[in-house]
Amino acid sequence: MPRELAPRLLCHTMAVALISLALAVNASRLLPEGFLTRYLATHEPTVDAVVREFQTADQAFREAPVELSAEVENELHCLALNIYFEARSEPEQGRRAVGHVVMNRVDNRHYPDTVCQVVQQGGAKKRNRCQFSWWCDGRPDEPVNQRAWQDALQLARAVYFGDSEDPTDGALWYHASYVNPYWTSGLTAVKKIGQHIFYRKAARPQYAMNPAPEDPVPRG
Repeated sequence: MPRELAPRLLCHTMAVALISLALAVNASRLLPEGFLTRYLATHEPTVDAVVREFQTADQAFREAPVELSAEVENELHCLALNIYFEARSEPEQGRRAVGHVVMNRVDNRHYPDTVCQVVQQGGAKKRNRCQFSWWCDGRPDEPVNQRAWQDALQLARAVYFGDSEDPTDGALWYHASYVNPYWTSGLTAVKKIGQHIFYRKAARPQYAMNPAPEDPVPRG
């Protein structure tokens, strides 16, 4: 192929790919007005023009409202509650880490398969014997601090949909740094983030509890 034709072929390929993607996802309405007409009329877009058109369409697609199922909304709510009550006083990395521990458990065969089941595991028969202390401490589970709650909702979406990198390197357990629970024996400490120490399993899985701290953070 003559060298001088390569840029035009690249432009053509990019434009065709963009059009095909838009049609495939039924998102042609998100393309800039007149883009298809301009392309089909000229067949000679420049590289910069195609890139700009693609970026504009991609941004519009990302910002378009997405309707989630009731099941997913419920999962996000459970995850946000856990981030809020377990770590709202932690730095962002610490709040994110708590969310990832939940998702790591969902992906682990020794734990339930859904976010809400993981968060609500244990405590049905005896207070303060659940996996996450806020769930079975007998206190109201309605967020009061609206700024912290909105932050928890945003982090929950990022963690749930895979837009957040796991800072715990796959941890399944954690506890406050000022307590020394018995169940850490045989686990491998991964790292300390904020006021929490995170662990992975060692030779064999263990059923570990996240006990309520002796001096819990106010629930406001």
